[in-house]
Amino acid sequence: MFSFYANPTRFLRLKERVSPWLLLLAVAALGAGIVWGLFFSPPDYQQGETVRIMYLHVPFAWMSMFCYAWLAASAALYLIYAHRLADLLAQAFARVGAILTLMCLLTGSIWGKPTWGTWWVWDARLTSVLLMFFLYIAYCLLRAREESGKRAAILALLGAVNLPVIKFSVDWWNTLHQPASISRLSSPAIHPDLLWPLLLCAGGLLALTLWLSMAWVETLWREARVLRREAQHD
Repeated sequence: MFSFYANPTRFLRLKERVSPWLLLLAVAALGAGIVWGLFFSPPDYQQGETVRIMYLHVPFAWMSMFCYAWLAASAALYLIYAHRLADLLAQAFARVGAILTLMCLLTGSIWGKPTWGTWWVWDARLTSVLLMFFLYIAYCLLRAREESGKRAAILALLGAVNLPVIKFSVDWWNTLHQPASISRLSSPAIHPDLLWPLLLCAGGLLALTLWLSMAWVETLWREARVLRREAQHD
C-alpha cells in the first residue's frame, strides 16, 4: 500500500478524494463535541466549570503525540527507502504537530491557573511536552536548511524516545498533572457524560489533523516543483 502511494501524484489523487470527507467529519464532530461539552455536559465534582477546557486540551495533547509518532515513522521510511513522499509527510506532520503542541501547552496553562494556582510548573508531563515542541521546531528549522533531509530525519527518530516519557511521566514521577483518565475504554476513570463529548472532539481533531497534513503535503510538493523548474531555467 505504501509503495503504491509513495508516488506523490498517486497520493495527491487520493488526497483529492478523501479531503472533503475528512473536513466534513472534522467540522461535524468538533462542532458537536464542543457544543455538547460546553453546554450540555455536567461540571466536574472537583474542578467545576473549569473542566470544560478539557474538551480542547486533551485532544490537542493526543494529536500532538499522534503527529510526532507519524513524523518519526515517516522519517524512518525516508531514511530506509528514500521515498520523496515520506519526507513530505514528515515535514507536514512536523508543522501541524508543532501547532497542536503549542495549543496543548497554552490550553494546559489556562487550565492549570485555576486548578493549580499557577500558569506553569516544571512538572514532568509539562516539561516533556515542552521538549516535544522544541523537537518539532528543531526539525522544521534543520529540514529547511538542508536539501536531503537526512539529518532532520535522524533528529526526529532520536526525539521519539520522548514519547513514552510523555505518556508514562505521570506514573514514573510524582507530578501535579493528573494520571490518565482513559487508560481503557471498557473502564475509564471519567464519567460517560464527560467522556463522549471528549471522544467526539478528539475524533474531529484527528480528522482535521489528517486534512491539514495532507493539504500541507500538496503545498510542499507544488513548492518543490516550482523550485525545480526555476532551477532548470537558471
